[in-house]
Amino acid sequence: MSRLDQLQKLHHADPKDAFLTYGIALEHAKVQRFADAITWLDKTLEIDPHYCYAFFQKAKMLSEKGDDDAACQILRVGMEVATKVGDSHAREEMATLLESMS
Repeated sequence: MSRLDQLQKLHHADPKDAFLTYGIALEHAKVQRFADAITWLDKTLEIDPHYCYAFFQKAKMLSEKGDDDAACQILRVGMEVATKVGDSHAREEMATLLESMS
């Protein structure tokens, strides 16, 4: 059973676990299924709108798909959320990624 299969099985048992949806997104990203990764990152943010690294990863996936404008917008929103929740490390990482895209 692959890691993705294991995560999906766990997700089926607990669909409200943002850590699982985030993990599923990253597994899709590893094999360059960026649209699937974005879908799972969106699910992560629906469950937990303060999951800062979901914003970071979503921006990376959007950029991989060639949509840097959308990626930059997601990073700006994510930076606001990170500031609001006091996650300075996530904010700094998003700011660095945003700078590299400008």
